Amino acid sequence: MRVLLVASAFNSLTQRVHTELRGRGHEVGVELALGDDLLRARVAHFRPDLILAPMLTTAIPEDIWTEYTVLIVHPGPKGDRGPSSLDWAISTGAREWGVTVLQAVAEMDAGPIWASVPFPVAACGKSELYRNEVSDAAVAAVLLAVDRFAGGVFEPEPLDYRRPDVRGQLRPYHSQQYRRIDWAADDTATVLRKLRAADSQPGVLDELYGREYFLHGGHREDRLRGIPGAVIATRDGAICRATVDGAVWLPQLRRRRTPGGPATFKRPAVDALGSDLPAGIPDAPVTPAEAALRDTWSELQYYEQGSVGYLEFAFAGGAMSTGQCRRLLAAYRQASARPTRALVLGPARDFFSNGIHLNVIEAAEDPAEESWRNITAMNDLVEAILTTTDKLVISALAGNAAAGGVMLALAADEVWCRESVVLNPHYRLMGLYGSEYWTYSLPRRVGAAEADRLTRATLPLSAGSAAEIGLVDRVAAGGTAEFRDWVRREATMLADAPELESRLTAKKQQREADEAVKPLAEYRAEELAHMRRNFYAEGEPYHQLRRNFVYNVAPPATPAYLLA
Repeated sequence: MRVLLVASAFNSLTQRVHTELRGRGHEVGVELALGDDLLRARVAHFRPDLILAPMLTTAIPEDIWTEYTVLIVHPGPKGDRGPSSLDWAISTGAREWGVTVLQAVAEMDAGPIWASVPFPVAACGKSELYRNEVSDAAVAAVLLAVDRFAGGVFEPEPLDYRRPDVRGQLRPYHSQQYRRIDWAADDTATVLRKLRAADSQPGVLDELYGREYFLHGGHREDRLRGIPGAVIATRDGAICRATVDGAVWLPQLRRRRTPGGPATFKRPAVDALGSDLPAGIPDAPVTPAEAALRDTWSELQYYEQGSVGYLEFAFAGGAMSTGQCRRLLAAYRQASARPTRALVLGPARDFFSNGIHLNVIEAAEDPAEESWRNITAMNDLVEAILTTTDKLVISALAGNAAAGGVMLALAADEVWCRESVVLNPHYRLMGLYGSEYWTYSLPRRVGAAEADRLTRATLPLSAGSAAEIGLVDRVAAGGTAEFRDWVRREATMLADAPELESRLTAKKQQREADEAVKPLAEYRAEELAHMRRNFYAEGEPYHQLRRNFVYNVAPPATPAYLLA
């Protein structure tokens, strides 16, 4: 079928639906919801059999949904209506929620139901929930609805609140009046629900040192205590605030935009506060090994099970700043020095990595110079992985990766993905040539011609498609918990296998042979020559593209690469 995806943004769910439908042989187009006339023109040109809206914040024009079947993906169970479905699910402590695919009609979220799939509500932020449990349920519901539409005989179920399985309701917009934290009264569990329900947008509006900020993220702290509402510690750019019965960590803040003032964006909390943060607030460091044994916030955790070490990293939005790259490199060096036979890299949930940290770069006094520092720090990390020859290194991707984050994963000996993972192995949409030794790692996996195609096509790739071309080694089904259990079993089998020693010997010999043909330093120098031009030369598009990304500037029309 010809399926047109209409979305407010080509976000993670839209990308996943795109890859899933293409993988099933459908001809898929994408149109961003940038105006009714633009949409009408695209529909007239594409002439779809079905219009599908995976993530849409505006209404489809009536003349379109009366002529075409338009299916809307709503992140709520049957009967749920309103723009803040997940916010209400998290803030009210729901244990189970759902995704419903319904037909567009005049009344928002009230159309006939084509499919509905439940999912458990994990104890995490809204954006993490969206990219995992919500995404899994949404894809299952979409594929079911598309199959039903293609079959031509299914009759969608009218919304009827008298039915026992219709338990949702119309809910209002989850405004700041519902999100406000009363630091003198709200316990830690309540604070966390409010923070998580607002992550990553819109954040919880609050006041710190006389200024208004939106708080982003929220993680429990198990030891530190203080006066409720007070900032009592910092760690790796985050701040810790006391509650009435504990404390929570806030990794990011966004200053509230003043009337007529410039737009603002999320930054590491300590950076956002700047000189307003009192000098006497102590730092509360924690090692990755300590963090794995505690209920506290840390971007890095390290633990061992048998002969396998696990280095987990979880960076907000998958972005990795210069400092984060350096901290991860230090942790990697410590982990690789341990007497283990295999080392698994990657977070338990959510993004693996999306490469350099564009928000931190945008906030820097000299963005070009910070871009350079960030990319060289990424390269140092990737080089350390590439040159590890005394143990097996496995990248385990429970979540998506893009740009330099894909190349970070490819530095390992094996790349394992959860089947829901979407990869974007390219840099061109940010106006960059790319680095992280991609000119070495990518062709050795997929060949020079395929590497060129991947980096030029700028389209997302499913885990299954990546495995077919050799970009990744193994793909496993299931949710994040099932994937992690599978990774542990398989990594242990490889680490304990008698043939591992011969494999490590061959690995070392191959690295020496590759180095003799062309040293890694030469790949790095060639890539960075291009990147220096991207960062410093006049007329390069990178800086404007970065600003558009950071400030969420909508394009004037759907980009050409999305037009099928």
